[in-house]
Amino acid sequence: MNIEEIHITTEYIKADAFLKFAGVCATGGQAKFMIEDAQVSVNGEVCTMRGKKLRVGDTISIVGGATYKIV
Repeated sequence: MNIEEIHITTEYIKADAFLKFAGVCATGGQAKFMIEDAQVSVNGEVCTMRGKKLRVGDTISIVGGATYKIV
């Protein structure tokens, strides 16, 4: 499994903003639907909160897609 590292310079990034920042989706609306449809996992648990705070060390997986680690 290949894990792509995403660098952030803030204390945290919200889940919906992360999906846009990482290039997973183009708009906030797409990010919202991906999260609501349980297509995103954070540290192995399904995430349905688009405002979830993601921090350095968190691993984000997309159903049928890539895996990312925040560094």
